Amino acid sequence: MWIETRGQGPDVVLLHGWAMNSTVWNSIADALAQEYCVHLVDLPGHGASPAEGPLSLSAMVAAVDAAFPWPVQVIGWSLGGAVAAAWAISQPQKVKSLSLIASSPCFYAASRLGQRDASHGILAQFAEQLQQDWQGTLKRFISLQAMGDASARAVTKELLADLFKHGEPSLTALSEGLAILRDTDLRAQMRQIDCPVLLQYGDRDTLTPVAVAHWLASQLSDVTLDIHQGAAHAPFLSHRDAFLATQLAFLAKN
Repeated sequence: MWIETRGQGPDVVLLHGWAMNSTVWNSIADALAQEYCVHLVDLPGHGASPAEGPLSLSAMVAAVDAAFPWPVQVIGWSLGGAVAAAWAISQPQKVKSLSLIASSPCFYAASRLGQRDASHGILAQFAEQLQQDWQGTLKRFISLQAMGDASARAVTKELLADLFKHGEPSLTALSEGLAILRDTDLRAQMRQIDCPVLLQYGDRDTLTPVAVAHWLASQLSDVTLDIHQGAAHAPFLSHRDAFLATQLAFLAKN
């Protein structure tokens, strides 16, 4: 895998979302690197990390786990959060703390009742459109991530600028990554996570409704919850200062 390391100190691993790459973290990585050894990872099949075989959640976890044979603190956004959570579940001795950003243990479910939410239709629609116009589909997906955000235009611009900085993804990897979002369901396993967990979510997120954050908070034994008012799916971009303040305080405690 492609990994860039910045700074010195306790190890912090950053995992990005579907179709993106590690450059999405640039706006906060340098700030974190003032106190931590920050590892920016391109997940398999994304950015500069080729997929070695079919993509699956377990394959992604195995690749990340092999790259870091020592305990780390992990920050995962969206799909990266699912990878991070699965890593914490399968290798509890490796994950010292877990930060989930706009992520869900089951992207098809909006609540503890398992009710389907808007993301169900959205993911199915994107899977179909991906085969016809993958570049246009990615741009529409980015617009959806920013939709409703108080800084939607700036967030969209930044995500689009980062999209191909580490190269264009393969259609196969995109399709398999979308299937991971479609099929992943970690709800029954979340109670197994025994490390401290930080949840940072936006109250205007259409992909990961804020109900997900509240459900997770009810399931985890050691949890800190921060809902960013006016933020959508990328609070680390739209609410950078508030996000960093919460994140740095959490990392310092753990």
